[in-house]
This record gives sequence, C-alpha cells and structure tokens, in this order.
Amino acid sequence: MKTQDWLPVVISVVVIILVAVLEKQSRLIAAITATMPLGIPLGIWIVHSSSKGDSKAVTEFTEGTLLGFLPTVGFIITAWLVARTGASLSKVLISGYSVWGVGAILIVVAKRFFGG
Repeated sequence: MKTQDWLPVVISVVVIILVAVLEKQSRLIAAITATMPLGIPLGIWIVHSSSKGDSKAVTEFTEGTLLGFLPTVGFIITAWLVARTGASLSKVLISGYSVWGVGAILIVVAKRFFGG
C-alpha cells in the first residue's frame, strides 16, 4: 500500500484524537484544530503525485477547493445559528449539511453552466 493511501487516514485519526483531548482544555483550540487545513494539503499532494507534478492539475484542484470552501462556510454559519436556538445535535448537523449540499450543487451547476 502506498503512503498516499494510508497517510490521510492516520493523520485524520490523530486530529480527531487531538480534538477530543484539546476539547477538555480549550474549546477554541479544539475548534481551531478541527478546522485546520488537513485534507487540502493531502489532496494537493495526492493530485500532484498522481499527475506526476502537473501544475495545471494542481491548479484546477486548488481552484475547486477554493470554491468548495464556500459551502463549508455556509455549513458552519448554519450550524452555529441553529445551535444557538438550542436545537438537538441532529438538527444542527442536518441543517448544516443541507445548506452545504445546496451550496455544493449550485457551484457544480454554475461551473458547468458558465464554463470552466
């Protein structure tokens, strides 16, 4: 098995454990750790490796991550707003993912419609 196949999983597990431990000390530090750019650098590394260093492939991927960040911001804002109402965890997550999903679909449709 190649390093690029298992390393993202190992790092993700380490971050999850780190968030669980840090949450007891500081929710802010745990939140910052949970939102650190982990998947993006790993994704860039995988795209770079699989495309043999093709800068166009890496550029297209990073553009996609920039666009993908927009629905993620929508998820965070929605989850925060719904959590402030005292809603259950399931309502917070369903609301957040609903906004994220709509945003992701809109980006894909807009990208196909307007080209790119």
